Parts: sequence; C-alpha cells; structure tokens
Amino acid sequence: MRKIVYTSLLVFFFISSKIAAQYQPKNLSQTDLNKAQQWVDKTYSSLSQDEKLGQLFIVALYTNKDENHINQVRNIVVNDKIGGLILMQDDAAREINLVNEFQQKSKVPLMIGMDAEWGLYQRIAAAHKFPWAMTLGAIQDKGLIYQMASKIAEDCKRMGINWDFAPVVDVNTNPNNPIIGNRSFGSEVNNVISSALSYSNGLQDNNILAAIKHFPGHGDTSTDSHLDLPVVSHNIDRLNTIELAPFKALMNKGIGGVMVAHLYVPSLESTKGIPASVSKNIITGLLKEKLGFKGLIITDALNMGAVANKYNPGELDALAFKAGNDIMLFSQGVAEGKKLIQKAIDNGEIPQSRVEESVKKILLTKYFLGLSQYTPKNPENVNYDLNNTSHQKLVQNLYANALTLLKDEKKLLPLNCKGTYYYVPLEEAPYQTFANQLNLGTTVIVKKASEINTIPANSTVIVGFHKDNSTAYKPYKISAESKKILADLAKNQNVILNVFGSAYALKDMDIAKVSTVLVSYENNDDSMKATADALNGKTKISGRLPVLVNDNLKTGMGMDLNTSSVSNTSQPNSTTFTTSKQP
Repeated sequence: MRKIVYTSLLVFFFISSKIAAQYQPKNLSQTDLNKAQQWVDKTYSSLSQDEKLGQLFIVALYTNKDENHINQVRNIVVNDKIGGLILMQDDAAREINLVNEFQQKSKVPLMIGMDAEWGLYQRIAAAHKFPWAMTLGAIQDKGLIYQMASKIAEDCKRMGINWDFAPVVDVNTNPNNPIIGNRSFGSEVNNVISSALSYSNGLQDNNILAAIKHFPGHGDTSTDSHLDLPVVSHNIDRLNTIELAPFKALMNKGIGGVMVAHLYVPSLESTKGIPASVSKNIITGLLKEKLGFKGLIITDALNMGAVANKYNPGELDALAFKAGNDIMLFSQGVAEGKKLIQKAIDNGEIPQSRVEESVKKILLTKYFLGLSQYTPKNPENVNYDLNNTSHQKLVQNLYANALTLLKDEKKLLPLNCKGTYYYVPLEEAPYQTFANQLNLGTTVIVKKASEINTIPANSTVIVGFHKDNSTAYKPYKISAESKKILADLAKNQNVILNVFGSAYALKDMDIAKVSTVLVSYENNDDSMKATADALNGKTKISGRLPVLVNDNLKTGMGMDLNTSSVSNTSQPNSTTFTTSKQP
C-alpha cells in the first residue's frame, strides 16, 4: 500500500513540476492532471514558432473606438495569432460578439482579461459598481470580500472573461499617491494580505484567474506611472517589510498571476532608470528564483507613459520577455516584438526553453480555465445580467459593513425616529439619495450652506462631505469653505460629520469639537442608502480605518454601533487590526 501511494505521489509531483503552473482548480484527480498535460503537449507541438511567440501577447479591444480600431485588432488576432485580449470600454454586447468572432478565428483559444477591480463597471458603464478596495479594507468580515469577488467572477463568465487583473496588493502608505489610493486595501500589511486573499479566492474558486499587482509594490509613489516612471527609493529592509510583504505572503496561495509594475526601484535594480517590468534582476532573480513564483507573470500595460515613451514598438516587448515576463499586456507592437524576440533567440540571448516554459504555462492555465473548448456567449440581456437587484443587495451590504464610526461623544447615533434633524450637504457631488433615504426613518430638513444661520441653536446637524465618486482618482481634499462651515456649526450645534469620500479627507481637519464622525468612503447611491439605514438604526456599524490618516486617526480605529447602543470595546478581527481609542 505504501509503495502504491509513494508511486502516485512521484507521478503527481513529476506532472506538477513539468507543467509548472501556480493556479489549478481544486480537487483535480490524477486523470485530470494527465489530460491537462496531454492537451498542453499536443497543442504546443502543433504550433509553429510564430504561433508560439504569438501566445505571449495580449492586445486591447475597445468598443468605443471606430471600425478602423476593430479591424486592426481583428487583423492582429488572425495574422499575429496572439494569446489574448484585454477588454476596454464600453459596449458589453458588442464585446461579446467580437470575442465570439475572435475565438472562432483563433487556433488556440484566447485568454480574455479585464481590469475589473471594482467589477466590470471599471470598463463597462452599464454594469454595477462594486466598492473600491479601500472601502473593502474597512470591512472586518473578509468573507464578504469573497462573496463580492465570486459575484464579479459570475459577471466575468457572463462576458466570456477568464482573467480579472486584480486584486491590487500595493500597501498605500502615501496619502498623495495619484494612481493607487482607493485601489489599495489600505496601509496595513496584514489587512492587505487577508483582503487580497479573500478577493483572489473568490475569483479563482469560481474559475476566474486572479493577478496580484503591482509587483514589487506601487503603494508609496507620487508619480502616475500612466504618465511617467515612478521611483520607489526605499532600502531593502523597508521593501521586505512593506512593499514586498503581501506578494511574499500570497505567493504560495495558488494565485495564478502577478502583474509587474513600471517602477524604478534602485534597491532591486542597480542600472539607473530600468523599470521593474523589464528588469531581469527583479522578475527572474527576485520573483521567479528567490520567491519561487511559478504562475503567469504579466507586464502592466505597455502603452503607459512610464515606458511607452522611452522605447520603440516591439522593443519594449522583447525586453520584457527577456527579463522573465510570460505575457506582454497591451502590446503596441506585436509583429515587431515577435521579430525581436526571435532575433534574440537566434543570437543566443534568449534560450528556446524560455519560450517553451512560458507558452506551456499559458496553455496549461487556459486548459484549467476551461478554454480547451470555447463556448460562445449570448449577448442578449447582458446589461441586465451585469446590473440587477442581486448586485445592489450585495453591494449595499458591503458598504454597510465598511462604515467606520470614529467618534460619537454625545451618543447621537442611532438617530431618534421621532426627532428632527438638519442636514447640510457640502462639497461637489450629489447628495439627494442620502437625504431621501434618511427621511424614511426620521425627519430631516435640508439646509444649504448659505442657510446655516437659520438652524436653531443646540440642534443636531448632519454635515455631509459628498466627494466626487466618478473615478477612483478624484482628489479627496475638503475645501477651506467646507471646513469653515463645519467649524462654525460645531460651535453651537451637535454635529454628525459624515464623510462620503476617502478617510484621507480628515488628514488635515480639526474634528476635536465635532461630536460624531462617520466615514462612508464613497459617494454613490448604494453607499448613501447603506449609510442612511445605519444612521437610522437598521444596520450595525463595524468598520475600521484601513489607512493611517494622521497622528490621531490610525489604522484599526473605529467603534461598533448596534441598533440600540454604542460600544467601543468590541474587538475587531484580531488577525488584522487592534482596537484603538477614539480621537
């Protein structure tokens, strides 16, 4: 019996090492693994060298561009025999039709990816928006993040998408980061790890590939890599403790992909100005050899200003492959890139074994994602399928669990259903949904900023900072005018401050005289409805700050509010946060 088990284990480890992939579905039998290996070997053997090289490229497909763009992509799919597409804006039904067409034209099924960090809404406006990662980082029950990612996976399958380029595992330690910010789970490493693992498992347990990004860590940058090359100048000890820590913790968790950033990190790459995305020291030396990652390694988009402005078409792709990437994303020169890679192989700069390693890894992942036999998707009713009451219910529950109560000195919450409250909306974004929902549970009188002098003294006044929620990159700072209005109201009113925006909005704000402070993180209908229900006592409040805001507002701070009483002694998830005192 022992001999049989030992022999089986030898066969298993031989096959596993041979096919060398990080991601595989759960509960695979030995027969399943054998079939996977056979399909990979047979498919690889059937490909010409040009077709093998084509598997290394993913190009962008936009449906909000003209027919010339569509035809260009069509020609690349047919002539360059690429490995995949990344779907961009914006027409879901048309994207399905085009993917069906392109899959039919491809000898090897295409891997279809999308940046869907907060769901397909990130690229398709008709889809339902899920919360940003920063909002999710405030949630203590990480199982809710798993539920969200499972729903995103369902939406991806509906579209024929196989790879969600998410989650972001950058630790956002820089409040002024122009490109990560709301896309990060926060500034505390353990919270980022636990949140990202739940997100990744929610995708991959439902057969959608995940990709943790942006290696080796984009959280402390002040430059947008879409525009120029950011520099991360920390020493190796700091990088290991913060930037690299989530990647290292998640490497052995079966996550199928890592996306490499366009960053210059002097501590990891001695040659000045070499981005991580084309650094052999960082990709091969660190990610593959030292950290032992065996999944798919994909560049960040190669059209980004950090790199695209510095290299000729195709040159960047060849450098990226030579450095150790398996896939070049958003390639701007597939044909040129293939020629330059082949030239490097002919010159002995890149061994043919590198092509075999990457292509077989890609093929195996495609097999495990069910792409060995492609089934066309039906475009009918797709917008409804991506945006309905099932999405709304889940999303409002997520926002409700993210709500973070930082102080409630006069015990103003929950609101008294028989009371009368004044509501002063400030900043630039819509607020009507919040006011309407509040009025379902109590009496609320809306006052403009110019009317605050008409509010009777010693009233309870809800001040809403409603920040623009149209993109994840909007400024979080509160205007001097809004700060003055808040300060004036706090002098002789009982003030409940509700921040419908980033917690960083409180960074340079004096809230000492404000009785109650609640952070809702975002300003949209779902978050406003969830907040109003919580204020009216219909749902509890249990979120914790995911970021260090200032010396008084630290990660992990927050109070639990039940429907009838407030408690600041309830313990949050001990593996992620520690309870902090009120400011």
